[in-house]
Amino acid sequence: MTAHAYSTGGLGRAFREVVTLLTRHRQLTWEMAKREITERYTGQLFGVFWAVGHPLTLMLVYAYIFGVVFQVKITGTAGLPLDYTAYLLAGLIPWLSFQESMAKATTVIVSHANLVKQVVFPLEVLPAKGVIATVITEVLFLSLFCGYVLIRHHYIPLIYGLLPLLIVVQAIAMMGVSYALSAVGVYLRDTKDFVQVFLVTGVYLMPTFYLPAFVPSQLRALLYLNPFSYMVWCFQDVLYFGRFEHPWAWPVFVGLSLGTFAGGFLAFRRLRVMFGNVL
Repeated sequence: MTAHAYSTGGLGRAFREVVTLLTRHRQLTWEMAKREITERYTGQLFGVFWAVGHPLTLMLVYAYIFGVVFQVKITGTAGLPLDYTAYLLAGLIPWLSFQESMAKATTVIVSHANLVKQVVFPLEVLPAKGVIATVITEVLFLSLFCGYVLIRHHYIPLIYGLLPLLIVVQAIAMMGVSYALSAVGVYLRDTKDFVQVFLVTGVYLMPTFYLPAFVPSQLRALLYLNPFSYMVWCFQDVLYFGRFEHPWAWPVFVGLSLGTFAGGFLAFRRLRVMFGNVL
């Protein structure tokens, strides 16, 4: 696939290629996604519980630090309808999912070097299976979140019906980033370390723990320069505000996701030709 072919309809062509490939290899992709979840904890006492236990523990720690220790108060008004824990989780759940997919992607090709050297193996499945496994876990967490809101606040806003759409848009973005990072990670092994540093600090650079109004005006522009902020705002609109509090974030999030997908897949296709030689 040449660069010119992509330039005349890159996004549509990228989508068709990926959908066709993953449909053709759907059984392989699904089995590898399931193995991604189960084999990681094989032989451990609590098994796949840790797939939920790790991020759940992290979220509880954040809720305790910011909600109890720092006593951040966001709750109970017409503008801020739910409690602080709901606000925190509304942004943290999608970010932790995106974070997990990025961390996996940096080493997914290198760690499957034996498959890369098999000419007939569809390499595009490797980044995709990590994203699928991550989305499965995210759906579980979002279900728990909905249960929390129902128990604590006794209602579920109708806008929660948009959650499947948000998950699809997020998965598209995760797929694009995963394709790009997995390809770059073959040539630059330090990619995983650069990404790890970003993942540790990135959560503080988006409105997850705080409202944008809490940020000094001279630094507030940083929130709008961070592409992940738009994802967080969209999820907060659905999960926390129950309305389109940030309507301008939705087209930006969708546009960034589609562009990231097309760019990431193109980068993967261009760089994959030398994977076997580098590995």
